Amino acid sequence: MLRHGRNVTTTPPPVAEARGNARGEGPTWAPYAMLVLATVFWAGNFVVARALRDVLPPVSLNVWRWLVALAILLPWAGPELLRHRALVLRHAALVLALGATGVAAFHTFVYLALASTTVTSAVLIASTVPVVIPVLSWLLYRDRITRRQALGIALSFVGALTVVMRGDPGALASLRLDAGALWMVAAVPAWSLYTVLLKVVPKAFPPRTLLLSTTIAGLLLLLPLYAWRVAAGEVLPVRLDTAAAVLYVGAFASVLAFLFWNRGVATIGPNRAGLFIHLMPLFGALLAFLFLSETLAPYHLVGAVLVVSGVMVARRSPTDVNARRASA
Repeated sequence: MLRHGRNVTTTPPPVAEARGNARGEGPTWAPYAMLVLATVFWAGNFVVARALRDVLPPVSLNVWRWLVALAILLPWAGPELLRHRALVLRHAALVLALGATGVAAFHTFVYLALASTTVTSAVLIASTVPVVIPVLSWLLYRDRITRRQALGIALSFVGALTVVMRGDPGALASLRLDAGALWMVAAVPAWSLYTVLLKVVPKAFPPRTLLLSTTIAGLLLLLPLYAWRVAAGEVLPVRLDTAAAVLYVGAFASVLAFLFWNRGVATIGPNRAGLFIHLMPLFGALLAFLFLSETLAPYHLVGAVLVVSGVMVARRSPTDVNARRASA
């Protein structure tokens, strides 16, 4: 089975080269657009969670966002899940692992982090995800990272760092490794593992069925923790702003973002898809400009150029280059 770079696996999801897949499933730019939209929605998730950190308890917010996602998915994907229940049960361990890492652990850790650390610190730590993903890919599947991918990761990481540090290298020294930052450090391997595990999802798994089943698995793992927090007096206040926040993170940062991310990873592979996490600081700055009246500065443009350059460099695999040479 053809794959990007030099790697061959026994059960990969469908992978399309940058010029399009062999089956003609949609335009070649579609997976990249999906990954971009996913990072836009997640950047908004970071901003919302930080802005309402004093009224949105972390565990409750994560549970309720996925309950909203479940309410959206059940009428839409429930019948499909019933038709594929044998497939889901056959891969129950994989579904549970995806639910544990991507639904239960990662976002709980992110919300715990944003309760006591800044969005800047959280996004900076999240920017290490594209570095961790290739390491896990090698450890689990012996996938090699190409030189082009390594260069793309380096460029995009420098671009993300430029935005987070506001163009001032000395600002790195002022960042504090507080409790929130440590929660974010724990979130990085959780999301990296989720992304790498998507690689072995069978082709026969419909995207909506995968998301609904992992949502259910993640909620089952979260509910005991939620019950404990409620018993301790943690409640989610019923207010217009909190309701809007939960609806946003449930519909956009959960359902749409996960469908887009899962599809993008399945199409171009986890190593290259992981680079798009570096877009989050850029979109975070843009959202802050649009909704929080923060200003845009020249370092935002510099960071954007570096991040996009890194994504474009990694986007072209050796297979793409060889194909161009062969057709010349």
